[in-house]
Amino acid sequence: MRVTRVTARAHRLPLRRAWDGGVDRNDVVVVRVHTDEGLVGTGFSWTPLIGARAVEALVNDDLAPALLGRRAHPALWDEALWHLREAGTTGLTLMALAGVDIALWDLHARSAGVPLVELLGRRRESVAAYGSGVNLDYSLSDLLAQVRGWVERGHHAVKIKVGSASVDRDVERVGAVRDLLGPERLLMVDANQRWDVPGAARALERLAPFTPHFVEEPLPAPDLAAHVRLRARTALPFALGENLRSVAEFERFVDAGVCDVAQPNVVRVGGITPFLRIAESVARRGVPVAPHLLPELSGQLALCLPEVAMVEDIDHASFAALGALAAPSGVELADGRLTARTGPGHGLVFAEDLAPLP
Repeated sequence: MRVTRVTARAHRLPLRRAWDGGVDRNDVVVVRVHTDEGLVGTGFSWTPLIGARAVEALVNDDLAPALLGRRAHPALWDEALWHLREAGTTGLTLMALAGVDIALWDLHARSAGVPLVELLGRRRESVAAYGSGVNLDYSLSDLLAQVRGWVERGHHAVKIKVGSASVDRDVERVGAVRDLLGPERLLMVDANQRWDVPGAARALERLAPFTPHFVEEPLPAPDLAAHVRLRARTALPFALGENLRSVAEFERFVDAGVCDVAQPNVVRVGGITPFLRIAESVARRGVPVAPHLLPELSGQLALCLPEVAMVEDIDHASFAALGALAAPSGVELADGRLTARTGPGHGLVFAEDLAPLP
């Protein structure tokens, strides 16, 4: 089966309510890989704000010509990354490569006539999910209403944002959420890289009585040395990875003892191929994966990983919630668990009438 055509088109998905910092949309680049056997694989890249047009151009102008006539198989990943090396080997390059890689995995499963989960090797029937929101700028009443909604939908774990200008505000909000959840549910907090080492140490000392299950991105993501210094000042587990990009980066943070839960984003690391490599690597080191966002695909991968924690059910921002899909994907969230029963491939069929970028 050979590649005959590769196309990418960028679309805008308005959010129901803006995320912190004025993020009012997600952009998605839908990639389609056509073959000489008539099968078409669908992939995507994704970004909250930055880079969709650049990703679209990298696929159409640089990846597409290089893939024509090649065997339509995910084994092309390393060669495709080498082809793009002049544009760098991380960032936008990986985001573009992700769209093609996901499409090739979709094709691989479709040609075998099986769902992606079965092709990869299903290890479990369901995986725990947690309610998550980008809610630092919510009022306390709005925050509690959001958390109450997750509880009513059956979630046994939730994550909220911290990193306010005042630690007192974070303490009040985390305490109120803990009271609402009770002691039996898990509560995670995410600082989105907002603290420095002394600020994080002070904040975490005050938040520790509320028993956070983990603290996500307490410090600027690439600063390994800062994470090591903070580790010496708190016993709270760290969750990291949405802004790490390679197997080597994940291994450095895990080996330094500062990544207790790994959170690769399947688009930002370059697709399913490197995502699986990262998951295998951290599993050998005793660290579970909690994929970052994109539950319709991340959840399917989580069903196949050797060590998994939870998947992220982002509030009103899945592809289905944003109206991006033409039909249900077969991935379902209910009672705090994610299941996947798709047709052949990954089951994601993007709507034909999605709005293009303006």
